[in-house]
Amino acid sequence: MYLRELDLRDFRSWPELNLKLEPGVTVFAGRNGHGKTNIVEAVHYSSKLSSHRVSTDAPLINAAADNARVSATTVNEGRELTTHLLIKPHGANQAQINRTRLKSARELLGVLRVVMFSPEDLRLVNGEPAERRRFLDDLAAQRTPRLGGARADYEKVLRQRNALLKHSNMALRRGYGDEDGASALSTLDVWDGQLAALGAQVVAGRMELVDTLAEPVAEAYRSVAPESRPASIAYASTLEGAVRELAGGPSRDPAVLEAAMLAELGRRRKEEIDRGVTLVGPHRDDLALMLGDQPAKGYASHGETWSFALALHLAEYQLLAAGGSDPVLILDDVFAELDAARRERLVHVAAGAEQVLVTAAVGDDLPGNLDDAVAARYAVTMVSGVSSIE
Repeated sequence: MYLRELDLRDFRSWPELNLKLEPGVTVFAGRNGHGKTNIVEAVHYSSKLSSHRVSTDAPLINAAADNARVSATTVNEGRELTTHLLIKPHGANQAQINRTRLKSARELLGVLRVVMFSPEDLRLVNGEPAERRRFLDDLAAQRTPRLGGARADYEKVLRQRNALLKHSNMALRRGYGDEDGASALSTLDVWDGQLAALGAQVVAGRMELVDTLAEPVAEAYRSVAPESRPASIAYASTLEGAVRELAGGPSRDPAVLEAAMLAELGRRRKEEIDRGVTLVGPHRDDLALMLGDQPAKGYASHGETWSFALALHLAEYQLLAAGGSDPVLILDDVFAELDAARRERLVHVAAGAEQVLVTAAVGDDLPGNLDDAVAARYAVTMVSGVSSIE
C-alpha cells in the first residue's frame, strides 16, 4: 500500500499543497514549526479520522478559512481509491470516495492504513488512559471498521446520558414518585440499554485486540530493550468484577459483557446521579502496561518509556501487515529522540515497508542506512505563517 497523491486546502499552515508521491522513502526536511509535521498529520487524519496531536478538529483548519479539505489517493495491490474529507470546526465532516458522497466519514476507515511514530508517543506510556484507549480504538477500527462505528455510536449515547444526568439531576433525585422524576428515570433506562449494548461491542473488540497484541508487544520490547524487564499488556475494565459475578471468571462474550454493564450501571446509579456523570463503561477503561511486576507509568525510565512506545507501534505495524498490504509508515521527528539501538530497530521495520514518510529538522537526524534509501526529499519552509515546499 502506498500514497500516490496528497492534496490539501486550508489544512493548518497549508493554504494549498499538491504532492505526487512514490513508493520508497520520502523525506520532508525543514525547521521546527514550518509545517512538515502538518503534512504527515493530514495523512494520519485521512487514515484514522483523528489527529495524533490534538483531540478536536478546529485546530486543523487554517485560521483564515471556514473548513479544510484533505484528499488522498491510495494504491493498494493495483487498486486506486481517492478519498476526500471536508473538515469542519463544528458539525459532522463530509467524506467522499472517488467523488461518491458517503453517509458517514467512518466509511473511509480501512482505505488508507498508516502506522505513525512521533514524539507524542511518550504519552501512550506516561499519559492519561484516554491516550491508550485511543490507540486501541484506532487500531481496532483499521482492522475492523464496524468497531469504529460502534465506538462513535457509544460516544454519542454517552454524551446524551451524561447530559441527562447533569441537566435532569434534581428530577432524577426525586425518583418515580414524581412525574418529572419518573420520566427522567425512564429515559435513563433507555440510555442504559443502548449504552450497555454498544459498550459491550467496544469492550469485546478491545479485549480481542489486546489478546492478539500481547505477544508481539512483548517480543518487540525484548528486541528494542533486551536488557530491561519484560513488558506485558492487559486490558483493565470497569466491568471486571461484574463479569466475574455473572460468568464465574473472565469472559469475552459480548452478551455477558452487556449484562455485566447493565448490572454495574444499576448498582452505581445513585452514585452517578449524585455526581452527574457516567462512571461505568469502556470510556473509563485502560490498557495496563507493565514492566516486570510494576506499571510502566511512573516506574519506567525515559529509555524504557520510549522502548514501550516503540514496541506498541511495532506490534501495531506487524498486526496490520499480517492482515493485508503493508501500511504506510510515518516517522515524524523521531530519530533525533532515539539512541542507536532503537534507531536500528526502527530502520529495520522501515526497510521492509512499501512506503515511508519521514520528517526531520536536519538531514543529520537520519540514520545513514535509511538515508541511502531516500527516493525523494522535499524542503519545507514558511513565510508569514504560510508553508511552502520545494
